[in-house]
Order: sequence, then C-alpha cells, then structure tokens
Amino acid sequence: MAEISSNVSIGLHFAESIIYVFSFIFVLVSMSAFLKSRKKEFGLMVMLGMTNQQLRRMVFLENVIIGFFATVSGIAVGVVFAKLILMAAENILGLEEALPFYLPWQAAVLTFSAFLILFIVISFFTVSILKGNKLIDLIKGSSTPKKEPKASIVLSILAALLLGVGYAIALLVRDVLVIAAMIPVTIIVIIGTYFLFTQLSVFTINRLKKRKNIFWKKTNLVLLSDLAYRMKDNARAFFFVAIVSTVAFSAIGSLVGFRYIFTTNLVEERPFAFEYVSWEGNQQEAEHIQEIEKELAPMNYQEAGITIKHVSAGSPEGEHFERAIVSQSEYNHLAKVAGQLDKQVTLQDNEAILLYFKNALGEMPNLMEQTNHQLGKHAIQQIAVQPMNLIRTFEDYLVVSDDLYKDMQANSTEAYYAFFLKDWKDTITIGENLLKKLKVDQSHGEDPDGHFKISSLAYDWNQMNQGFGAVLFIGLFIGAVFFVAAGSFLYFRLYADIEDEKRKFSAISKLGLTDKELSKIVTVQLALLFFVPILVAIIHGAVALTALQHMFHFNLFKSSSAVLGSFAAIQLVYFLFIRFQYIRKIKEEI
Repeated sequence: MAEISSNVSIGLHFAESIIYVFSFIFVLVSMSAFLKSRKKEFGLMVMLGMTNQQLRRMVFLENVIIGFFATVSGIAVGVVFAKLILMAAENILGLEEALPFYLPWQAAVLTFSAFLILFIVISFFTVSILKGNKLIDLIKGSSTPKKEPKASIVLSILAALLLGVGYAIALLVRDVLVIAAMIPVTIIVIIGTYFLFTQLSVFTINRLKKRKNIFWKKTNLVLLSDLAYRMKDNARAFFFVAIVSTVAFSAIGSLVGFRYIFTTNLVEERPFAFEYVSWEGNQQEAEHIQEIEKELAPMNYQEAGITIKHVSAGSPEGEHFERAIVSQSEYNHLAKVAGQLDKQVTLQDNEAILLYFKNALGEMPNLMEQTNHQLGKHAIQQIAVQPMNLIRTFEDYLVVSDDLYKDMQANSTEAYYAFFLKDWKDTITIGENLLKKLKVDQSHGEDPDGHFKISSLAYDWNQMNQGFGAVLFIGLFIGAVFFVAAGSFLYFRLYADIEDEKRKFSAISKLGLTDKELSKIVTVQLALLFFVPILVAIIHGAVALTALQHMFHFNLFKSSSAVLGSFAAIQLVYFLFIRFQYIRKIKEEI
C-alpha cells in the first residue's frame, strides 16, 4: 500500500493532539461526575475512621486502576474490530486499494503510555476536588439546597444579538470576504453560544414558569420546576458540547463538500471519456488512435477528431503572433458527439467566432464580442464570443468557415481526438491500461518527450476519489470520535444528577404520578437537555457550510444535509438508549 502523504500525516498528528486534549477534558468531567455521586459514600467512610489522606489515596488508586484496565480493554477492542472498520471504510468510501490488517504495536504502546499518563494526571486533579470538603458536605452529597437560578436580561439579549449578527455576516458575505469574516464571526458566535446556555436558556425557562397557562398545565409543573437548575448547572458542559460538535460538523461537512465540488467539477468540465492530443512531429499518432479504438471496441462509443492550425496573425499596432483556428464542420461534429448541439455555429464568408476556454470558476475573461482579425492575407470579422470546454488544449480558438480554414497556411498543427461514452465510469481499467501501454506519466498523462498527451475521465475521477477517500476516512473517524464523546459527555452530566432525580420522582410518585407521566416528563426533560446543544451545533454547522458554499459558488446542500442528517440520526439512536437506561434506573428506585 502506498505511503500516506506528508500533508495527511501532519493532519493525523494534529488530529491525535485534538483527540488527546478532548479525551483529557472528557475523562476529567466524567470522573468528577462519578465522584460527585459518591460523596455520601465517602462521608460514611470518614465517619468510620478513614483519614482524608487515606480517602484521597483510595480514590487515586481507583482512578489509576480503572484507567489501566480501560486503556488495555480499549486497545484490545480496537485491535479486534480494526479490520471490520477498515473493510467498512473501503466499501463506504469506494477505496480501490485495500486497507490491510496489521498489529500496530508501536501505536498500541503509544496509546497505552499516553492514556495511562492521562489517567494518572486526571487522578491528581480529581483527588484535589476532595480537598477542603467538610464531613457535613460529604454526608449531604448533592442534597444541599441550591439558590434560585437567575439570568441577566441584558446578557440574554446580548446572546440573541451576537448569534443574530454572527449568522447574518456569515450568510451575507461572498467570495474572499468569507475568509476575512471567518475569525470575527467565529468569536462572536462562540461568545453568543456561551451566553445562550448560561443566560438566555435560564431566562426563557424562568419566563415560561411565570406563564400560569403553561406552568400549571398537566405535568409541566414537574418538568419546568428544576429545568432551570439543571440548565444552569450544565451550561458550561452544553456550551463545550455545542462548540465541539460544531467543529466536527463543519470539518466533516467541508471534507465531503470539497470532494463533491472537485469530482462534480471534473465531470462537468470534461464531456469526453477519453482525449488524445497529438503535437506536430508525433510519429505514433495513428498507432495510438488504433490502440484506443481497440480498447474501446467492446464499448458503445463515438469518436470525433479536430485539427487545430496555428496561423500568423497581426494587430493594428503591427504586433505579430499566432492564432489557433479550427474549421466549422469539425467543431460542429465535436459538439454533436458531446451532445452540446447548442454550441454548434453557423458562419458565412470571413466570419469567425472566438471560443475561450471556460475555467473551473466559470469566470469570463475581458474579451470584445465583435472585432477584426488579420490572419495571414485574410481579414476576419469576429461576430461573437462563446465559452467552450470541448477542445481541452487550454487555449482560445477562432472557428472559421471550412473554405477559409482550407485556404489558410499553418505554421504548425496539432490534432485533438475525443471519445464519448455514456457509461464512462466503467472505463477505469481501460484508462489505466492505456496510460501504461502508451508509457505516459499517469499523474497528467503526458508523453515524457512532449509529443502527445492522453487523458481518461474515469481514471482521473477514480484517482481523485481515492485521494479524497483516505482523507475523508480520517475526517469521518475523528468526527465520529468527537460526536460519540460529546454524546457520552452529555450522558455523564445527566448521570451526575440521577440520585436527585430518583428522590424527586420517588416522592412525587406517592402523590399519584403514573409510570406514563413519569416517562413523559423524563423523556421531554432529557430530550431538551440532550438535543439543545446538538441542535445549536447543527444550526452553527449549517451556517458555516452555507458560508463555504457562498465562497465556492457551489451548492453543498445535498452533501451537507447527508452529513448533518447522518450524525443527527446516530445521536437520536444514542438518546433512545440513554433514555431507556435512565428511566429504568429511576423506576427501580420507585
């Protein structure tokens, strides 16, 4: 298998660093949540004679042991499922080259060492959390009364304004201004998102609680009574999840979008499955064309050829240069074979049409529609300018009448052959075979001696997909890690409050709360706490991808929707699993 390019390698190392930092934050928060839920247990141990030093030593050793077995089991599971993941990547991304299984002992040693150090460092952090806790605080655990959460109306309005301004700028700017606006918009949106969770969400809930027709309706009293507390307590966690998920959405959406842009542009710019350009002095032209026709014989194809003349031209200022000209009949036949009948031309006498090569951005050069040309002894009247991608020798041409074309003396000529196939994607192997037989550089299909050039649309399209496939696989994998970790992050934050929830619903059930009502309250509450950060991230990501679309003038809705929709569906399944486990634990207590 070919080695990964240096750019991809740098990207992988950068991704390693991001995942490691994210893992540090994730594990630290998770362990802190577990410690919070065990405060009463620690309080009882202290009452029975355990010293603070012994308690901290016990917690430290527990964390290190958990980290050791978690790292070992994680590496083992990763090795077991590695080939399955690689096979899935081959099929999903359409990779031609196999991703072989091997035992990455160096990666395993690095992972084990790095994560063991991570757990040891985090153990010191979590042990420090226990310092300063009095016995009464440990006994009370999380049952200590909380203050009524309050929100600033000014900061709430500021949150809405910052998000509104950030979205407006991102959606309104075009072209290179998108890059210029990227950093300020990102800062504005991040600040707005922080105030959204810490202020605006609490402010909104408090306003709903004051609306008696909403607050006193059915089970809304139970639902909204402590929702503001939980939103305030978890605001920073929700902010973190929203930003991380936005980064994952935007990165993966960009990778998928770029792949779609480049592959689509490639197909749109090249109407022919195979192209062959022969420059003057090429003695193998006829032999090569026969070889191409032989390879394509089993296929249903159409062929067209055109001879380009380079003739002497002059300008009113006395400048002398060369113009490329083609005949009307050959050009019209080429357009017919390509299925572009609207590109055919009709000329009379000394009329001509200038064909300019349309670049990938579709930009039109500054050309005069009507002008005169002096080609040798002939005065030519240009009547129109027309974009064109049929003759892919990357220069501009004058189409002239057949009689005029025959009468013009050429300084040099080149031949262009085009082969049209409707099912061009089935010719990847044919393209590869031709490149090998004609002994050209497979990266650009040009003869080392500069006599000819051949290109295969299917081969180039496949190579582009292969190149993007490896990068896309890395991006999808990293994005999936971020996304699953973000969901788990939310779960652990919710798990930290489960003891309070058990006591609350146990007491309310004695007042007549049914299982159906309990499930409804918990489901709505979990859905709000779970999906609000994800929904914010999806909106952020959609705006970011729309701005990217404005910069490249390409519709990324389809590819972006596929990315955002896939991750939203995965998160929904994850939520249903968490909801089932959460409700089951609460009902067990009741």
